[in-house]
Amino acid sequence: MPVWPDPASARTLSALAEHIEAEVPAARALRRELHRHPDLSGTERPTAERLRHALPTLHPTRVAETGFLVRVGPPGPAVVVRSELDALPLREQTGVEWAATDGAMHACGHDVHLAALWALLQAARRVELPVGLIGLFQPREEVQPSGAETVVTSGLLAEHEVVAVVGGHVQPRVPAGVISTGVGPVNASADEFEIVVHGQPGHGAYPHVTVDPVPVLAAIINGLQELVGRTIDPIHPAVVTVGLVEAGTAANIIPASARLQGVIRTMYDADRTHLHAAVRRLAEHAAAARGATADVTITVGDPVLSNDRRLVRFTDPLLAHLGLPVAHEPFRSCGADDFSHYSRIAPILMMFLGVRQDPGVAIAEAATHGARHEVGLHHPRFLPAEESIRQLALALAAGYLAGAQLAQ
Repeated sequence: MPVWPDPASARTLSALAEHIEAEVPAARALRRELHRHPDLSGTERPTAERLRHALPTLHPTRVAETGFLVRVGPPGPAVVVRSELDALPLREQTGVEWAATDGAMHACGHDVHLAALWALLQAARRVELPVGLIGLFQPREEVQPSGAETVVTSGLLAEHEVVAVVGGHVQPRVPAGVISTGVGPVNASADEFEIVVHGQPGHGAYPHVTVDPVPVLAAIINGLQELVGRTIDPIHPAVVTVGLVEAGTAANIIPASARLQGVIRTMYDADRTHLHAAVRRLAEHAAAARGATADVTITVGDPVLSNDRRLVRFTDPLLAHLGLPVAHEPFRSCGADDFSHYSRIAPILMMFLGVRQDPGVAIAEAATHGARHEVGLHHPRFLPAEESIRQLALALAAGYLAGAQLAQ
């Protein structure tokens, strides 16, 4: 059951909320500046410099090459609040005056996350905090090797007595203004695989003297579609998706090899282990049955993101205290986030904030039936409304104070 906030936490949260409100206009301006000048994963130093310049009274510590962290509050235990620095390689199509124009775009809402964390840090400087607050501006969330994994392995956070790590993410699939917490898995593990089938090349007119890797690869693709539906518990979310298929150089040449690349997403570690083995077994046996061979490479990515029960239990009533509605049914998806790596050092909490499109972005109509295109994460027209900055900053404040409860 949720625990109603104690008087001290309620007072601190109210004070943080008051100062966050005062910072909202500047946070909106900062968000627009960051959005106008996005940086791709691994090249985030200009974005980091803009944020450091906007936090002149705090002393940054560099982490993971292009990221940094700052600390506010007393020594001793601390709660980390994370935001992400990187943008995506997309050409923006929002049409707003402050749109990016250089082929990169904050199409995953990271600009909102950064502005919200900035507003929380500015507010925290004016409030007596129960434990330290570490603002972590993390690079490379969108690529592998992930920035979170680098932060964890750097050992820098080990220099602080970290009791919890909190994050927030905008999510258009949640009703606008609603916060989703949820105990247990909320995002999937994310692994990639490559299968290369080797056959015997030759002329397309004489397939009987070759071993054509293309139909072999096609058989493997069909088999992959059955793995989840017929080998995973139906109530366990899991996905196997083939996103790239490549073979051949000409219509009349049977190639020597064919390859595919795909992703494996699971919510349970046992399913993850099972699918790794099943993909490898399927590819190798399907190829062998047709006179070919298959090389399978599986690249392990982010683990399952699982929210700590105590953090959810403490956070939900704090959100209610702020007047932020909490989702009755938690949002869970087979999306992934490298935030999951922080569970190696402390309990974690990822909150999803429901957002609507900025009213300055026109809604595109589909060519048929007058249906609207879905504008979601990683879409070139995705632009959360500016109200989301304030809402996320308040939610992060609640998560911080929930984490502080673990230090008591």
